[in-house]
Amino acid sequence: MHRRDLLKTLAAGTLASAAGRLFAAPATNARLLLVFLRGGYDAANLLVPVSSPFYYESRPNIAVARPGAAPNAAIELNADWGLHPALRDTVFPLYQKGQAAFIAFAGTDDLTRSHFETQDGIELGQTLNQSRDYGSGFLNRLVGVLAGAPARARPIAFTEQLPIVLRGEAQAANMALKSLGRPGVDPRQAAIISAMYRNTALSAPVSEGFNVREEVMQGMAGEMAAASRGAISAKGFEFEGRRIATLMKEQFNIGFIDVGGWDTHVGEGGGSGYLAGRLEELGRGLAGFAEEIGPSWQDTVVVVLSEFGRTLRENGSHGTDHGHGSVYWVLGGGLHGARVAGEQVSVRQSTLFQNRDYPVLNDYRALFGGLFKRMYGLSAAQSNRVFAGVAPADLGLL
Repeated sequence: MHRRDLLKTLAAGTLASAAGRLFAAPATNARLLLVFLRGGYDAANLLVPVSSPFYYESRPNIAVARPGAAPNAAIELNADWGLHPALRDTVFPLYQKGQAAFIAFAGTDDLTRSHFETQDGIELGQTLNQSRDYGSGFLNRLVGVLAGAPARARPIAFTEQLPIVLRGEAQAANMALKSLGRPGVDPRQAAIISAMYRNTALSAPVSEGFNVREEVMQGMAGEMAAASRGAISAKGFEFEGRRIATLMKEQFNIGFIDVGGWDTHVGEGGGSGYLAGRLEELGRGLAGFAEEIGPSWQDTVVVVLSEFGRTLRENGSHGTDHGHGSVYWVLGGGLHGARVAGEQVSVRQSTLFQNRDYPVLNDYRALFGGLFKRMYGLSAAQSNRVFAGVAPADLGLL
């Protein structure tokens, strides 16, 4: 599709603008994609603290095994950290090439543990002591400070509605992605499996298991859907990742996509199970994006984040509840990766925030500020326009 035709389509649909003024992108070929995991994904089972006995004591049913200890064990990154095995064939190869890194103990100063409050706060990029201006998202402010450079800034959200992060004075487009996935086992499949075990010793437990699962899923579906805020699911994300790459390779250079389904209060699983399936699908999408964007991958940065992490201790339903600190992913062809970056502490009871969660040691505004400074050469004044009162933190990833 030619850019002219695509922009006509967007203008007829969901092209959003406040002041209608033109704006420009950096003089470089930099591309940025922000992937927001709505629902608060369990960072402790993504980046596994394999050297922590407390982690394994706290998660008797859902911990990811130490490297080499069992099938579906964590992939060793260093002496302290392992990666979830669901990413072995997708994100881990990028990590080995230095094109992926993880920032532990990352997040926001918001303590509400509310999906909506924290999601909004992150997208706005404003401090807690500011009155919230819902007409000014931090990606829109980034576009604003890039005005006047030779190349045109072309931001787009791959969402039904223009997200908060791209609201503001600068013009931005949004276009929905529609490949919504189905749950792993639907009611019809559950009935077939139950029939297979009829008249066997396992008939009662299998039937009871599916009945309990159905009751739990019905109870949690409303909260999961609300937390996802209309975001696409990870199911089929590889196809969507490739579509995004094609558009960002040819048309746009600042992108946003949200992916739902991460509110794992129940039946989360460890090295396998529900969360593992979502991570595998997400990994395929990210790897597909990197492959599809081709040579432009060298100038592309992808940041994956969520509104918060989850409790370190598992709950009574073999899941985890709303937490605080999280783990961010940074990927890109020009990255100085293959490491776990940022300030860190050992994972033990005494280092937990409020005796339940990872602490936030790496503020997300400072992290983004450091990346933007490297990617776009922002001055101190420009950085302050994007994240007022926050000094950029350069972790040396670019």
